[in-house]
Amino acid sequence: MLRINNLSARIDNKSILKNFSLQVNAGEVHAIMGPNGSGKSTLSNILSGKKGYDLSGEVLFENNNLFELETEERAHRGIFLAFQYPLEIPGVNTNIFLKTSLNAIRKARGEKELDAIEFLRLVKEKAKELKFEEEKLNRQLNVGFSGGEKKKNEILQMSILNPKLSILDETDSGLDIDALRIVADGVNSLRKKNNSFIIITHYQRLLDYIKPDFVHVLMNGKIIQSGGPELALELEKKGYENFN
Repeated sequence: MLRINNLSARIDNKSILKNFSLQVNAGEVHAIMGPNGSGKSTLSNILSGKKGYDLSGEVLFENNNLFELETEERAHRGIFLAFQYPLEIPGVNTNIFLKTSLNAIRKARGEKELDAIEFLRLVKEKAKELKFEEEKLNRQLNVGFSGGEKKKNEILQMSILNPKLSILDETDSGLDIDALRIVADGVNSLRKKNNSFIIITHYQRLLDYIKPDFVHVLMNGKIIQSGGPELALELEKKGYENFN
């Protein structure tokens, strides 16, 4: 599904990713762990289409050159990014935002757009599953939401859009244990044979609830070691400074 070959990224003459390579197949969950400044968020930004980086190497999504696709085209093809710090957007109703996003993707794929009744039925069902209060669907997007509510709103978006590749950029940051479990349950409910996840995190605790197929340790712009879930436990014990 996703193949990254020797990706290097620079910004403001600073090298961030250095010959980074990764392959994510359909049905797999990959966790990328690393300290601040290791390049984790840069990777998520590049995959989602953020501008401003000097790039070299190759990134293929379903055999399409990702560098040739604009951000909205990547979303249409099934790439979704859950932000570390979701933005508050005053004046934009949450329900309208979700409906517009979903129908834009459906239209780009040649699928029938949902009418208001069909959409409301869908969004209420998904909100109930995530224990996301329905009244928040009628509020401005993320305005006045707690950190946990913003993260649950991101997972709600993911649930409705049903992407092929979901990138979770430190979605666990700032969550209490109950919110963490709700977010993890939402992710687990979406795991299928034809979609994949990249979970970017500092800590092992999220991986107690979302069992990854592979764990990668990213330091100084490179993956220095890969393994199974046990690697996250080892990292938790050793810490990044003592990890080689």
